[in-house]
Amino acid sequence: MEGIGITPKDAGKVKGKSKKLARAPKPKAKRTYAILGCGSMGFAVANELRKEGKEFIIVDSDAKRVETLRDQKFEAILGNINDPKTLKKAHLAELSAVMILSPDTRANKEALKIIKKAVPNILTVVRAADPVTKEELETAGADVVFLPSLVIADAAVKYLEMVESVRHGRELLKLIKSVGKKKLGIIIHDNPDPDAIASGLALKYMAAHINVDAEVVYRGEIGHQENRALVNLLNIPLQQTEKLNLDEFDKIALVDVAIPGVNNALPEDAEVDIVIDHHPVEAEKGTAQYLDVRPNIGATATIMTSYLRDLDIPINKEVATALLYGIRTDTQDFKRGVDPADLNAAAFLYPLVDHDVLGQIGSPSMSAETLDVLGEAIKNRRIKGSYLISNIGSVRDRDTIPQAADYLLGLEGITTTIVFGLGEDKIYISGRSNDIRLNIGNIMDKAFGEIGSAGGHTTAGAAQIPLGMFSGVKDKQTLMRLAEEAVTKRFFAVVGVEKEKE
Repeated sequence: MEGIGITPKDAGKVKGKSKKLARAPKPKAKRTYAILGCGSMGFAVANELRKEGKEFIIVDSDAKRVETLRDQKFEAILGNINDPKTLKKAHLAELSAVMILSPDTRANKEALKIIKKAVPNILTVVRAADPVTKEELETAGADVVFLPSLVIADAAVKYLEMVESVRHGRELLKLIKSVGKKKLGIIIHDNPDPDAIASGLALKYMAAHINVDAEVVYRGEIGHQENRALVNLLNIPLQQTEKLNLDEFDKIALVDVAIPGVNNALPEDAEVDIVIDHHPVEAEKGTAQYLDVRPNIGATATIMTSYLRDLDIPINKEVATALLYGIRTDTQDFKRGVDPADLNAAAFLYPLVDHDVLGQIGSPSMSAETLDVLGEAIKNRRIKGSYLISNIGSVRDRDTIPQAADYLLGLEGITTTIVFGLGEDKIYISGRSNDIRLNIGNIMDKAFGEIGSAGGHTTAGAAQIPLGMFSGVKDKQTLMRLAEEAVTKRFFAVVGVEKEKE
């Protein structure tokens, strides 16, 4: 098919009949695409391309349709899409992509064959009628083949999800609006990470949108240098407490945590009105008037983003930046436990964030304590096969423990790390794994849930063991040795590895 670029004429012949049509408008800029077949689908694509400011040419065999297209200032050619003479008029060699959208499967196959022979490197997107035709078109060299029925089904599901999200969001706002003269207490987990901080901030922002006062409350410390940078650079209002006064609040929300008294400041018997979380929760344990727990989602910040987006609540830079950073950290920059919803939320937030601040948050200076803990974790590591366990001794900043677990996971041959340290009244344990055979969250729960609290995700987990079980031990060295024995024995028993004898 040499000489494929001749000037389009104003009229074409279809099935032997001459049709006199309105003169096609001259293109204002270099064309990029061609649409072959302009039925309802092709016309919808043409309108979207026009909205995007793209230049394109349309080929269709219906004279009245081509006349209508030209009246609407589209550049259109009359002719069969599987006619080489017609395709010559479209200057295919100058285009980057061709969309073959006719409902006629045979014509689409023939058009694809002609185009691929004439311009082998052009991108082709082709409509198929069924899975068999789809496979045939792919074999014939189509770059993208789609089934309209699947596209419609996918769009319908996405629309349904959006409608459900809006409905749930309105229910949440209605419940928040019922807060009386006091405040909405937003409780995030102890020593909160960016996902918890950002999600709590977003719920407070939603409450402010309907003129309801809310307070984000946490227990413990924000020790991780990046977490402190997040709070300081974005001026995030948080209330630190060791003993929560429930009388301050009309309603209570748990965010990025689901069970009262488990890694949060609430009493175990506290009544909770709202729970929003992405961690797996046993049905009988997660109770609230409003419950939104999505274990398939990579970050609670993604759930909060969907509320703000679907309810059309304008998001300021501070909230957007915090939410995007929360999603990034809980998914390890979209490498761990990522759902399409996380990517969609990140894409939505990206143009709204303060990228200078985002860069500063991600590169703070490392504290001396963090460096010391990493050194202890490396020095005290014990390796059994691909498993690594490290005892870092007494620790003041528990945020350094997951940092050490993340760092040690990068060692050659290691697929799972367990790092633990001794706090004032608890043993804190962090687990990380990239072994596809393990769910480290479940492993932590099975190993330590009976003697403390534990849980997590497929690749990250944590546990806390009260020191009450070691109440008779006063010497810290002896205490740590006993703790190491207990942690190691329980972990290896659950993963099915016999502990290496000393």
